[in-house]
Amino acid sequence: MHPSCLPLEKLEQQCRWSFSRASGPGGQHRNKVETAATIEHLASGIRASASEERSQQRNRQVAVHRLRCALAVEYRETAPQAGLSAGGLVPSPGGSELWRTYCLSGRIRISETNEHFPSLLAELIGDVLADGLDLSKTAERLGTTSTQLVKFFSIYPPALVRINQGLVEQGFSPRVAPSKR
Repeated sequence: MHPSCLPLEKLEQQCRWSFSRASGPGGQHRNKVETAATIEHLASGIRASASEERSQQRNRQVAVHRLRCALAVEYRETAPQAGLSAGGLVPSPGGSELWRTYCLSGRIRISETNEHFPSLLAELIGDVLADGLDLSKTAERLGTTSTQLVKFFSIYPPALVRINQGLVEQGFSPRVAPSKR
């Protein structure tokens, strides 16, 4: 299972937390208490932090969500097993149950703040990598369009950057995020 999909308890077993005082506005409470939270995934060295909130608990939640998104984009198994995608997931013809929950009538409907967003992001990046960065092939297999995939990846810009880097490395033109109307 991809680390971005793990339950919180299991993910935290693979991570290290650190806390510090946050600078900036927020008053006396923010400057006296260690509310800024940073979490590091030890196996990959991927880190995420949050310090916007006055509550350490809320900053921890935000940092975990950011870590899950970063893992979804950056973390891949170094030697995938036979039959597995580069993300460690088995691409299925119609996508996972999670995919079918958020892709209705060919349209992907999910917010970046949704707790399932990092898992869906990891799944789709794994599928696209398994399909050799052929977004059209992935989209057809999943019952959507390549435009919908690009829109989805543009919700979390580092994901679109990752896809575009792969395309450029293979000699293809990068996909441009659709303009927002």
